[in-house]
Amino acid sequence: MECRVLSIQSHVVRGYVGNKSASFPLQVLGFEVDSINSVQFSNHTGYSHWKGQVLTADELHVLYEGIKLNNVHHYDYVLTGYSRDTSFLEMVVDIIQELKRANPSLVYVCDPVLGDHGSMVCWHEHNHTQTHKCQFFTEVMDLLHAMGPDTVVITSSDLPSRLGDQFLVSLGSQRTVHPDGSRSTQRVRMDVPKVDAVFVGTGDLFAAMLLAWTHHYPNDLKTACEKTFSVMHHVIQRTISYAHELAGPGRRPSPPQLELRMVQSKADIEDPAIVMRATVIS
Repeated sequence: MECRVLSIQSHVVRGYVGNKSASFPLQVLGFEVDSINSVQFSNHTGYSHWKGQVLTADELHVLYEGIKLNNVHHYDYVLTGYSRDTSFLEMVVDIIQELKRANPSLVYVCDPVLGDHGSMVCWHEHNHTQTHKCQFFTEVMDLLHAMGPDTVVITSSDLPSRLGDQFLVSLGSQRTVHPDGSRSTQRVRMDVPKVDAVFVGTGDLFAAMLLAWTHHYPNDLKTACEKTFSVMHHVIQRTISYAHELAGPGRRPSPPQLELRMVQSKADIEDPAIVMRATVIS
């Protein structure tokens, strides 16, 4: 039986961000993807110049109504990423709630896009012990579970890695409700190598891969994270190698050179060699 995703994200003509980063990998893994483009730009905004249009909440409603009128609005997943406008987000919420009423088993996958490179960080104090920081992130994931999500992944934190300062620490938590009504929680931790480059579209790819691999391993967050992070590793390594080759010795790659090598990574997306290992911490 086919699995269908409604993906509401940005779109670019050139490069990979938003739906361009999410749709192809999901399709490679067997998902049907219906895309609504929240914006349509010539390229991502990390370039020197960009042009394009922004979809309004009313325009989003019109597109959704067209899908409804044809009675083809049954979805297994809804995936959303960055949005520029509060009214647009409110319309997205209305759509998700309606789809959820039609299919109570629908899963909403949200990339909250909370910030990067020092912007909108959640932890500002640096005189806390590692134990206290770890407890903080555990409490955050539990708080999010209490708000509804069964699976929460923090892609990067400022926890110190046991492998040194060239690694980020990622955390995941999955709450499972058993047939007898009891609950259990699996938490995992991963040490992820840093890459000295600025990529765009990696968060969108990550959210899509997490959707795919948690679908294939619904009660095994460890394996789903290992698959997801391994895909990311392969795509990023292929991209950075190609970018340095284009830039030449001693030159920093430009945004066009750092566009994700998505098509070239098709085999790794389909069946990633596991190079990133997760540790179960509870």
